[in-house]
Amino acid sequence: MDLKQLEYFVRVAELGSFTRAAIALGVAQPALSRQVRQLEVELRQNLLVRNGRGALPTEAGKLLLEHGRGILHQVDRAREELGRIRGALAGRVAIGLPPSLAKVLAVPLIREFRRRMPQASLSISEGLSMGMQESLASGRLDIALLYNATGSAEIEVTALLEEALFLVQRKAGSAARASKGAVPLREVAALPLVIPTRPNAIRMLVEAEMANQGCHPNIALEIDGVAAILDLVADGAGNAVLSRHAVETSARPKAFVMRPIGKPPLHSKLSIGISAHRPATLTQKAMLDLISSTARSLLTPRTK
Repeated sequence: MDLKQLEYFVRVAELGSFTRAAIALGVAQPALSRQVRQLEVELRQNLLVRNGRGALPTEAGKLLLEHGRGILHQVDRAREELGRIRGALAGRVAIGLPPSLAKVLAVPLIREFRRRMPQASLSISEGLSMGMQESLASGRLDIALLYNATGSAEIEVTALLEEALFLVQRKAGSAARASKGAVPLREVAALPLVIPTRPNAIRMLVEAEMANQGCHPNIALEIDGVAAILDLVADGAGNAVLSRHAVETSARPKAFVMRPIGKPPLHSKLSIGISAHRPATLTQKAMLDLISSTARSLLTPRTK
């Protein structure tokens, strides 16, 4: 059994598609299909059921998938142990960050990663929490920072910190000039909001908390992306509900007023997610510690 064939099979089984697996692995699809077929011939088992929607593992494929994940993990661990003999952690870590956090965390994480683990490689991608959970389950990501996530059979989630959410208004607006104090959640519901589309974590949180108060958001516009939301707020299209650092790291932070939300306050829960099926390697464990300490240092509000 060839390790490359095993890796190819595992990725196809996890992603449910030869096309997606070929893209993730960076290989041509015919070569990928040929390697998986050779593995099936060697094992004298059909491992995948191919259909118009993709590829699903057979009973034999499910068994090999379970063993294959463990075998590939042990190979990674062996490489890391050999790297430790040379005095350094090795291997690759793929992490996912929400776009608003990537602006704050990406550069400090990369700088410290290079200092601590010069023999290892790091991949950082941006994405929404729902999409990154799917990437964790499929193996495209090793670690991800997730908003308002819950654990599942596929994903292990560890709470990291809570971020207060604010009502964001343009500074030139009459409502913003009238008051800069806290605003009750029911009053936020009455204001026109520029808000992301479902299933964005903040959108789902706002709707759930407003429903608990017996109200619902007045949605003026739906658009994804913090920069686009803030551009529309600055243009007078409505108001937004965002975290402090999402505004402070924007192109024009002084164009906005942030008012705390009260009765009840809104807090977005930030967690670290990893795959429930892939035990973390030594390099990944070191990266988990680094992400945790960096996020707490940079995102925790400082008391005056």
